[in-house]
Amino acid sequence: TVGRVVDRVHRVGLPALVVDDGSSDGTAAVARDAGASVVGLPVNLGVGAAMRTGFRYAVEHRYGRVVQVDADLQHPPEAIPDLLAAADQGADLVIGSRFAAGYDTERHRRLAMRVLAAWVSRRVGVELDDVTSGFRVIGEPLLSTFADTYPAEYLGDTVEAILQAHAAGASITQVPVEMAPRAGGTATSAAAAGGHLARMAVSVVAGKPQRVSR
Repeated sequence: TVGRVVDRVHRVGLPALVVDDGSSDGTAAVARDAGASVVGLPVNLGVGAAMRTGFRYAVEHRYGRVVQVDADLQHPPEAIPDLLAAADQGADLVIGSRFAAGYDTERHRRLAMRVLAAWVSRRVGVELDDVTSGFRVIGEPLLSTFADTYPAEYLGDTVEAILQAHAAGASITQVPVEMAPRAGGTATSAAAAGGHLARMAVSVVAGKPQRVSR
């Protein structure tokens, strides 16, 4: 699916960078054939390290913003202009929210995400519906912060990154986005996701709640 994602990013007039996290399935070749720049990691380091690599690339090449897009065709590149428009209004972190646009998922997963979103919203003082969405815009100076240090654990790249952005004084907002079911890859198992959610809950509730702005 990565080649199709790159092609659709190009169609909205933007360059694409693919971070190949030590894969052995031809990701780099497919991405290059589609016209993307590729940064390859020598071994699999996980999502946090892969994202920080992309942020460092952007900072070193003097980009002021990064649009974070998954490679499984769930995030529609055609919605990137909507996220950038929100960033133009002064937001340092813009989250594409599938739930604000009516996306549905399994009942237990949706309930867990709703509870997590409520906790995070109280912590950062902004009402957010989809704190696990990886479809985002990150702008400076937050981009340089993420390039220097970024959460490495599962959900760290989404939930903990929001908390890190808030701690850095970043302005955070969300934009409703209609997303599609993933066209490739495998979702995290319910058991593994439950363990990560428990760890994340401890991280989220450890801080002082903030008043939510609407």
